[in-house]
Parts: sequence; C-alpha cells; structure tokens
Amino acid sequence: MSLMMQNFLLFQLGWFSCVIGGSSPSYYWAGVAVVAVVITLHLIRAGDTRDELFLIAITMILGSAWDSGLLLVGLFTFQYGMITAELVPLWMIAMWALFATTHNLSMTWMKGRYLLAAAFGALGGPLAYYAGHRLGAVDFSDTTTALFAVAAGWAVIMPLLMWLSERFNGYRTSRDQVYEEGSYDESMGQ
Repeated sequence: MSLMMQNFLLFQLGWFSCVIGGSSPSYYWAGVAVVAVVITLHLIRAGDTRDELFLIAITMILGSAWDSGLLLVGLFTFQYGMITAELVPLWMIAMWALFATTHNLSMTWMKGRYLLAAAFGALGGPLAYYAGHRLGAVDFSDTTTALFAVAAGWAVIMPLLMWLSERFNGYRTSRDQVYEEGSYDESMGQ
C-alpha cells in the first residue's frame, strides 16, 4: 500500500475517532489519543520533521482560530471536550493537526492549484462539518448559515494551507518532480 493511501486511511481513522469521541461525554478524549499516534507515525516517516511540525502547528492554529470565531459568534456549539467557552474542543483542535498530515501526502495533488483548492475547501469543508453534525459532535444554531460560513472560511484556508505546504514539506526529496506529476514512491517517505 502506498504511503499516500496509508496517509488517507489514517486520516479517516483519526477523523472518525475524533467525531465519534466528540459526540460522547465519556470518550471525547479518545480521538485526541488516536490523532497523537497518527501524527507520531507521520513525523517518524518525514524526511524533515521540523517542516512537518511547523505545518501541523500553523494548520492547527489557523483552523482552530477560524472555528473558534464561528463558535464565538454562535454558529457552532459543542457538548463535550470544551476547555474554555472561547475555544473549540480539544478533539477539534486535534482534527486540525491531523488534517495537516494530509497536505504533503494524500492532498499533494492540489499544490499550486489554488482555485481547485478553494473549490475543494468550499465543498469539502461543509460536508465534513455536516457529517460531524449528523454524528452528534457539533450543533449549529442555523445550519445553512453555519455551513455557508464554513464554506467561505475553507475557500480561503485551503489554498493558504496548500501554499504553506509547498514551502514546508517534510516529505520533499531530491526527486521533487514526483509531486508535480502526481505520483509518489512509498519508499521515498521512509
């Protein structure tokens, strides 16, 4: 199995762990634990851990700040895992860190394609939040307004994250053209 496919599957595992855990009063922390394991594996495989750590940190800060803003204006509510009333739950912050692990692997096909990244963000962001809502992890004060706000934010955030991932790529090798051609040899990431 290729490293890109492993990355995609580990992201899905982490996402579902966070959302399912986030909908539970007893297990909201479980997703954070799964994400910690996934990020550790991701960093072990990276050629440049410092670049990957920076990308994870900046993604986590940007995403959490955006979502916390939506929380503060009353578009989101969370029942479990809140640290403070002004900040999204820890499991949501962990999901942003987890999302960063995809930028240089399973989402590398969007690098340099900023309009595509904006469209992907505007569609994929709301779909992910709506799925989280349906699974009981997040509630919206007004679903339509919340999803439009998410779409607007993700339409800006996603191209920015792709731009950052071009500059902070811990999986870059001497054969950088593989990223441009859309293929990746899994032995390169080990």
